[in-house]
Amino acid sequence: MEAFKTPKLTVEAYLQRELESGVKHEFHDGKIYALAGGTINHGRLCGNIYSEIRSGLKQKKSDCEVLNGEVKLHIEKTNTYVYPDAMVVCGAIETAENNENAVTNPILVVEVLSKSTADYDRGEKFYIYRQIPSLQEYILIEQDQAVVEVYYKKEGSDLWSINRYQKEKLVKLESIGIEVALKDLYDNVDV
Repeated sequence: MEAFKTPKLTVEAYLQRELESGVKHEFHDGKIYALAGGTINHGRLCGNIYSEIRSGLKQKKSDCEVLNGEVKLHIEKTNTYVYPDAMVVCGAIETAENNENAVTNPILVVEVLSKSTADYDRGEKFYIYRQIPSLQEYILIEQDQAVVEVYYKKEGSDLWSINRYQKEKLVKLESIGIEVALKDLYDNVDV
């Protein structure tokens, strides 16, 4: 017996469906996946990292801007649209050709991990993110323990280094030149 196959959606159909439904979906080269709601810890961590990055950028008078998980990211090379938990763009925001609300040039992307997404975020999703020419830093934040992984690539290099912050007091975000205190990131988070 042959399995039922759904036809691939076009980008235009995906964007229209998302607009009409009001539900966020990831789009992966013709296939869509509805995004589930997050936990309270997830929401707190997303808010905390956004707030800490925004504060650090303002203090430095940086031309970089942090965007929250409501903003869509388009990765042209893999024909993908996703919603990172936060991302940072330096200079002018560039958008997708067919969607003026989908960013294409983040320098830094943040994902808050859950048990159901951790493998995907470390594996396939990181591969997809690495196809973004401007990307220099990828931050993974655990929500069940105070652990942050920072993947960093120097501009012009293809080699990624990784730092795991667990007991350190400060998490260094090299691409934007700021540090975030682990205690501030996990403020009011139940770990």
